[in-house]
Amino acid sequence: MKSNISRSIKLRGEHMDYFTKKERTVIILLIMVIVLLSIISFFNKNYSTVTKDELGDEVDPEDLLIELEEPENETEDGIIMVHISGQVYNPGLVELPSNSRVIDAVNLAGGLKKDADLDKINLAKKLADEEKIYIPKIGEEETTMENYTNMESSSGDKININTCTKEELTSLPGIGEVLAGRILEYREQNPFNTIDDIKNVSGIGEKKFESIKELIRTR
Repeated sequence: MKSNISRSIKLRGEHMDYFTKKERTVIILLIMVIVLLSIISFFNKNYSTVTKDELGDEVDPEDLLIELEEPENETEDGIIMVHISGQVYNPGLVELPSNSRVIDAVNLAGGLKKDADLDKINLAKKLADEEKIYIPKIGEEETTMENYTNMESSSGDKININTCTKEELTSLPGIGEVLAGRILEYREQNPFNTIDDIKNVSGIGEKKFESIKELIRTR
């Protein structure tokens, strides 16, 4: 009996010695990894079940994503419109970025004519929306400029081209004595129904009309 027990113990010892110490360590680590992965999988499964129960079956996971708001387009907010007339090649309305200066409006209007009086304008002046710029001609009378300035500062103070005097017509930018006389002669035969009718007068083309249309009326 004793011999059988001793033999059994000896055999077990031999089986244990079959694995080296390094191999036993590796086996133990593998077992620990398997156990750890099983625990993580168990908790993840339970967490997913609880989350789904709390949110409900009808919740789409994509609905939980936070959408980043795109910045609003500021292009329109940063644009101003000004009216430029006088000694430029393309008078009329021009669109500019905010904080633009008179020189920027002049460039968009085709540049200054050779007769432009640079001593009477400030090319570095900052512009505001709905502003009017008038580029005077060299030798242009001061009284004409004063009348024009006063007319611009008075709200709704436009010249009635059906009843105005010759002096009032010459206060308009680009309208001299000769052209004012033609306007008076024309209206005697054909009263102006709309301000566009003034373009029927010889010497008033589209460009000149653009420079005065905001300053005139027919009634």
